[in-house]
Amino acid sequence: MEEQKAIEIIKSSGDKVRFSLTKLRSSLQRSGADDVLVEQIVNQVRDELYQGISTREIYNRAFALLKKKKSVFASKYKLKKAIYELGPTGFPFEKFVAAILRYSGYTTEVGKIMQGHCVSHEVDVLAKKNGNVVVIECKFHSDEGRNCNVKVPLYIQSRYNDIKTHWEGKSSNSGTLDKGWVVTNTRFTEDALVYGKCVGLYLLSWDVPKGDGLRDRIDRLGLYPITVSTLLSQREKQFLLSRDIVLCRQLLNDSFFLDHLEINAPRKEKIMKELHQLCNC
Repeated sequence: MEEQKAIEIIKSSGDKVRFSLTKLRSSLQRSGADDVLVEQIVNQVRDELYQGISTREIYNRAFALLKKKKSVFASKYKLKKAIYELGPTGFPFEKFVAAILRYSGYTTEVGKIMQGHCVSHEVDVLAKKNGNVVVIECKFHSDEGRNCNVKVPLYIQSRYNDIKTHWEGKSSNSGTLDKGWVVTNTRFTEDALVYGKCVGLYLLSWDVPKGDGLRDRIDRLGLYPITVSTLLSQREKQFLLSRDIVLCRQLLNDSFFLDHLEINAPRKEKIMKELHQLCNC
């Protein structure tokens, strides 16, 4: 059953929008839940709606219902929130972006100092593939509802041009400096998107480029951040992040870290099962 009456909900930004069952259904389907379970949750959430309900309350209700059924569904559903949990410094997000690129065939360096024509710059991620080099700036926001405005790509483009001028004047550099990237865990404003396209910056956000944004890449490759797990505590996640374990896939290969956390065998087995399901392996 679709919407019977218009319900206004409040987004994290404070904006009011009309609630959409279609969007809720789509986000639940991404969790891997079957159609029967999706419709059960959609109907329950719809019956509990009221004017002015927050998106956070809707999310929390859907998340709890998914978790009750199967933890891996809840883990996938909380992907966006899990990326916010990589904060607050933003450095784990840089390592997360670098890790995603490595699984796409890039070699990466995080926190690389590069000389520009005028000044030196600390580059969040330097990535290389097939002789091309990309300079990546990561803009992490820990506050939901905060977007990247046009000032961000303007600033990054000026830094990239300074680096590029120096790079092209040094014959000793290997590879072609291909382009600058801006990666954010939120969204870009329309002006930011227009400017990025105009000057040739590659903008990567939660849902841009269409069909190949962060969400799509993570779902397609099974590269979920360790923070999606519903079976690990916040303390355990922070311990793993401090050891550069930012992907669930990394923990699958280095499960001995769970022993360092003194996690007992039955619980470790549950965690490993969840990780295998998340990583599609």
